[in-house]
Amino acid sequence: MHNAKETAADPAADIFTSPISERPLPKRTMPELPAPPHVVHQLLRNELLLDGNAAQNLATFCTTWADDEVRRLMDQCLDKNIVDKDEYPQTAEIESRCVNILASLWHAPLGSGGDGAEPAVGCSTTGSSEAAMLCGLALKWRWRDRRRAAGLPADRPNLVCGPVQVCWEKFARYFDVELRQVPVESGATGLQAHQLREYVDENTIGVVAILGVTYTCTYEPVAEIAAELDRMQTENGLDVPLHIDAASGGFIAPFLHPDLEWDFRLPRVASINASGHKYGMAPLGVGWALWRDKAALPDDLVFHVDYLGGDMPTLALNFSRPGGQVVAQYFLFLRLGREGYRRVYQACADSAQHFASQVAGMGPFTLLYDGAGALPAVSWTLTDPGSTGWSLYDLSDQLRMRGWQVPSYPLPPDRQETVIQRVLVRHGVDRDELELLAEDMRRAIKRLDAGHPPSDSARVGFHH
Repeated sequence: MHNAKETAADPAADIFTSPISERPLPKRTMPELPAPPHVVHQLLRNELLLDGNAAQNLATFCTTWADDEVRRLMDQCLDKNIVDKDEYPQTAEIESRCVNILASLWHAPLGSGGDGAEPAVGCSTTGSSEAAMLCGLALKWRWRDRRRAAGLPADRPNLVCGPVQVCWEKFARYFDVELRQVPVESGATGLQAHQLREYVDENTIGVVAILGVTYTCTYEPVAEIAAELDRMQTENGLDVPLHIDAASGGFIAPFLHPDLEWDFRLPRVASINASGHKYGMAPLGVGWALWRDKAALPDDLVFHVDYLGGDMPTLALNFSRPGGQVVAQYFLFLRLGREGYRRVYQACADSAQHFASQVAGMGPFTLLYDGAGALPAVSWTLTDPGSTGWSLYDLSDQLRMRGWQVPSYPLPPDRQETVIQRVLVRHGVDRDELELLAEDMRRAIKRLDAGHPPSDSARVGFHH
């Protein structure tokens, strides 16, 4: 039996003289004895300092800044499982409001959100990846039902897309669908409409168009892709639905590019997925899946629960998920409104274009995307990699010494020989921060041009 005196907490003791702080934290087995919560909190806080600074993470699309009110709402929702709609009906109501707001924003037909009598067809998810998988399942179910009704085999489904995020590769593997990824043409940054004919056939469950390509941050030509699918149906009878992966652009285009037709204004568009925790500005853990109408979402995929004496359809890949992120999303819709979102992302776009001009003036780079016309971001490559003497990976390493997380990576096939860098400008990334990054890039380039690391004789130690 343990000696109680040895385990009693001394309220006057310093955190770093407590028993749990006198040895490394357990990493493979649970400790035998409890420890004071404030001590464990401080020790874990110290360990988490080894993570990168989220404010300097210019690789992620995800939200890294939040209002204090958002944090308080998240705290109030720690115990709310949003999937239990009958137990938390008001959280379910807030989710429904968000779905209808997005249906209006993305021009769903009347009767499917907006001012229609029928509610919009959609749901919240853990993130855009889950939303993409749900939309992909709906495409597969609809294709299978059509094939079976016509007495045709339904055992070889395929999905056509350009350079997509890994969630679509997971969808294809998990749900037994052939993923036909169209190679990127020279000079292009994504799927082009004229490429479809070589890949689309009677077993194609749908085509995915990306509004905000992960690699380059540009929009794929959604309206042109839809028009090409229309022509193909006229010519050969193939009626292939179009899904829009708007993980990032779904919360940018409505405010910065309102005249761009990419959403349910195009009759070919059957469904849309987006990330609330990316440019939707909500905290990590919320995505959105919306369908044009009830016909676009097979009822076999929908489960029904009692909700305030009525029927509440539910659609998800899990059955436990916190409600705080959805509540925070609704808070942001109310707090910012359309004009607030426009102002935030116009400021981001302006800052991105300013930073692009800085990059262009540094010398060794060629801009691939300057932040105008799509996402607030900048991407570039080395103009002459063979003669530069260093790579973009070397530059990423140099910038990491100052805390900056700036990714370097190759483009997808058939442009994998081109390595690029990318900076995302999110809410919370201000002009001054980008100026500091530009200065650090110039210093890093100077060191790399001179040869890095320097010889031992050139090193200096700390001054004390």
